[in-house]
This record gives sequence, structure tokens and C-alpha cells, in this order.
Amino acid sequence: MKRLNLQMLASAWKLARAYWSSEEKWRARGLLAAIIALNLGIVYINVLINKWRSTFYNVLNEHNRDGFVSALGDFSMLAGFFILMAGYQLYLRMMLTIRWRKWLTTQYLGEWLHNQTFYRMKLLDSNNTDNPDQRISEDINLFVTHALTLSLGLLREGVTLISFIFILWQMSGDLEIPLGQTVFVVSGYLVWAAIGYAGLGTWLTVKLGKPLVKLNFIQQRYEADFRFSLMRLRENSESVALYKGQQEEQRNFLSRFQNVFSNYWKVMNLNKKLTWFVAGYSQVSIIFGILVAAPRYFANKITLGEMFQIADAYGTVQTSLSFFIDSFTQLAEWQAVINRLSQFSVNMDNVRAMRQKQVEPEIVRQPQESLCVENLTVCRPDGHPLLQNIHLQLAPGDTVLVSGPSGCGKSTLLRALAGIWPFGQGKIVFPADKQALFLPQKSYIPIGSLREALTYPGLAQPVDEAGLKQVLDECKLGFLGGRLEEVEDWAQVLSLGEQQRLAFARVLLQRPEILILDEATTALDEPIEQELYQLISKKMPRAILVSVGHRSTLTKYHRLKLELDGAGSWKISPV
Repeated sequence: MKRLNLQMLASAWKLARAYWSSEEKWRARGLLAAIIALNLGIVYINVLINKWRSTFYNVLNEHNRDGFVSALGDFSMLAGFFILMAGYQLYLRMMLTIRWRKWLTTQYLGEWLHNQTFYRMKLLDSNNTDNPDQRISEDINLFVTHALTLSLGLLREGVTLISFIFILWQMSGDLEIPLGQTVFVVSGYLVWAAIGYAGLGTWLTVKLGKPLVKLNFIQQRYEADFRFSLMRLRENSESVALYKGQQEEQRNFLSRFQNVFSNYWKVMNLNKKLTWFVAGYSQVSIIFGILVAAPRYFANKITLGEMFQIADAYGTVQTSLSFFIDSFTQLAEWQAVINRLSQFSVNMDNVRAMRQKQVEPEIVRQPQESLCVENLTVCRPDGHPLLQNIHLQLAPGDTVLVSGPSGCGKSTLLRALAGIWPFGQGKIVFPADKQALFLPQKSYIPIGSLREALTYPGLAQPVDEAGLKQVLDECKLGFLGGRLEEVEDWAQVLSLGEQQRLAFARVLLQRPEILILDEATTALDEPIEQELYQLISKKMPRAILVSVGHRSTLTKYHRLKLELDGAGSWKISPV
């Protein structure tokens, strides 16, 4: 367990140190220093309240009315300072939490999106990183929140322990234990009693709660899997409805939720046992301080006020020593979060390292007019070649139709041209100053306004509203012209054919010099398909156009034909 804790702390520090040495380090350290100062102030107020408690009970025991009123005034002042400090301490801690979370989220998003790591992880990550969305959205939040709560709590309880343990030692006196003719004298016996009681409780808590770390890790994964399956139904609701697959979906949902339920039942049973122990431990500790102080009170060595001061100091020391017992569930959850984030970071690093070592098609840009493919070989992930030694040189205005049987590598060839397919070798040379745009069969449409969906992922030159409406009209989407500012999930609102027309509208807005289409007109009827291709030819006559498709009608829109035979061979010829 000791080795496990050291590993957890090392992993936690590795995740945390980047922020504390980042460009925000001085602001972060300043906030932390203010929070620590307020924590220390709260501990000092608690020490003063402990001393006040002795005075208060003594004046009660003496029926001292004036002393009673004076003591209430002192308490009101101490309580006021305590409330003020507690409020600002919470406010500043929340401020530091959200700033730290924002910084970490930005870093993780940057690493995940950089060089299309999010896509390559699906292809190259043998560890199969599950639910990266949850790790970025939830695990970072839990990591930061628990890191501050636990570290500041440990600091507060440590300072409290040091402060009150001296009070407890001074007021403990000596405990005489007669053993035969010998009398053993134990100085500060209340301190040793508190340490022994807390030490035993901590050991038993760790022993009982150790399996909770693994169970929490698994629970987070099952919860994310279940949530993702529900999200998939929302995204594909029409297809499921057409298949009448609701019963199968329900079976799949319930199967995934059964994992959530079964593991949660284990967590629940373990937490029940842990709660029984911790609650019993806490209840006994309430009376334990009075019991161990009672002999000195009945021997008239301390007053009633001092007895209650001892009981309060003992309870405070006991609470500080029991920090790990009271925080064990939170520590278990934090360790699970640390494991998930560390694994995520390691897997992203591994994917980047594999990219550096792996031989893959080289994408370069040079000051030239043509798109050149030199000795390109494209493979499957298992290394089996799909296409071998392709040589192409496409000049401005060239149009190529890529054809061949299903599974021959047409779409994979386009992925290689886009620079996202890492399996293969060769060289692809793009003109240095030319923009390339790739349209898949189903283009991505972000949730937001129609204007944002239409201009995704951004335009080099802004286009006014009249220009956007004109492009929509040219692509047979004129009925959407009045909805540019409406925010919708447009991937659900628009049919597949409308989505493909929207993708062509993006082409007309961006005017790329190189346009590559992967079955981008499969949901369109032939007249509309013809109009769109003619529109591209008219508006972008010098664009290099590469299309993948099975329709024979596509042939007339291209001058060249690249035929793949499914066995790795290819040939290019005029149409």
C-alpha cells in the first residue's frame, strides 16, 4: 500500500506540476498563498475558541453573570472573524479550482487535437483509451477539485494537530499506572491515547477500503460507456427508427447499465461497511476524550471548564489524526481519476512517439502548380498492401474519378492524400500556396447556428449575409436562407441529401484549389448531382478535382479515370 501511495503521489505531481510552473504560476501561487493564510487564520481562531471554552464553562460553574455576558461578547467577535475567513477561503479556493481546471482542459484538448491525435488514437492505440471526452470533461474537474480539497485539508489538519497537541499535552498531566510494586508514569497520556486510537483506525480503514480504488475506476468507465451509447442513439435516431431497432437498443442499453448496476452494488456494499466503521469510530471518539479526562476531574486536579477544554482539544486532535479515515472515499476516487488521466496522457504520448517512428506517407508542400503522388503504397493496419506504387501528377483543371470494387482502397487512398492514414509509404506533394478541401460522404456539422455550420471550419475571407444566401440558393438550399442565425443540431434537422448540398455550399464559399470528394453525392438525385458538379466546374475551373464514387453518371464530370482492381494494382486513363 505504501508503494501504491507513493506511485499515486508521483503521478498526481506529474499531472499538477505543469500548471504550477506555467505562465499562470504567479497568479496561481498567489491564490494558493492567500488560501493557506486564511486556513492558518481559521486554525488560530479555533485555538482561541478552545481557550474561550474553558473560561465559558468556568463562569457557568461559578454562576458569574457578568463573566457570562463578557464571554458571549468574546465569542461573537471570534465567530465573526471565523465566518469572514471561511467565506473568503472558499471563494478563493473555487477561483483557483476553475482557473486550474481551465488551464488543464486547454492543455489536454490541445494535445488530443494536435496533429489529429484524436483520430490516430483510434487507429494506433493498442490500449484502447475509452471515453476521452469523459477524461477531459469530468476527470480533470475531479482531479483539480480533489487535489485542492485534500491537500489543503491535509495542511489544515496538520497545523491544527500541531497547535492542539501542545494544548492537550500541557493539560494531560501524568497518568500513574501501578503494576505490582512499580508505578509507571505516562506524561501527556491523552496525546498517546489519541495517536494510538487514530493509528489503529487508519490501518483498519485502509485495510477495509483498499478495493474501493479499483471499483471507482471501473465505475467511471461503465458510466461513460452507458452515457456514450445513449448519445449514439440520439445521433442515429432516424436510422434506428427506420430499422425498428428500439427493442435491440433497449437490450443493449440495459446490458450496459447492468455493468453500471453490478459494479455500483459492489461499491455500495463496500461503502456500507466502510461507513459503519468510520461512523462507529467517530461516535466513540466523541466520548473517548471525556472518558480519558474524567479521572483527573474526579481527582479534583482540573476544573469543569478545563475538562471541557481537554475534551474539545482531544476531539480536535482526534479529528486531525483521522484525516485519512474521513477522506478515504475521496482519496480512492482521486486515485482512480489520477490513473485515468495518467493513462490518457501516456497513451497520447505513445501515439505521438509511434508516429515519429512509423514509416507513413510523407506529405510535403512545394512551390509548384501540380498535385504529385510519388511511389505511394497504402496498407491496411495489419500491413497488407491495398495499393502499390501509385504515381500521379495532376495539373490545375484536371479532374479524376477513382473507381473500383468495394474494399479495394478508394476511401483509404483519399485518407492518405489527406494525411490522416498512417499505414503506408511514399510521397504526396501539394502546391505550397493552394488550399485543399476533403468532403466525406457524411460531412461533419457542428451544433450551433446555420451560419457556423455553413462556414465550418472557417473562411479565409468573410462573406456577408447576401453572399451566404446566394450560395444556399445555388445549392438548392434557398429555403434555409432565413435561418442563418438559428441554433440547432443541424445534423439531425437536415436530411443526408441536404447535408451533402450544405457541404457543396462550403466548397463554393471556400473555393479550394484542390477538392477531393469521397462519395459526396450518394444521397443526391442525378439532376442535382449534375447541377452541383457543373457549378463547381463553372465557379472553380482551375481546381484539381478527385472524386470517389460507384455511379456511372460521375464519369462525364471527369477527364481522367483511376481504376483500382482490389489486388493492389491500378491504372489511369482518359475517360
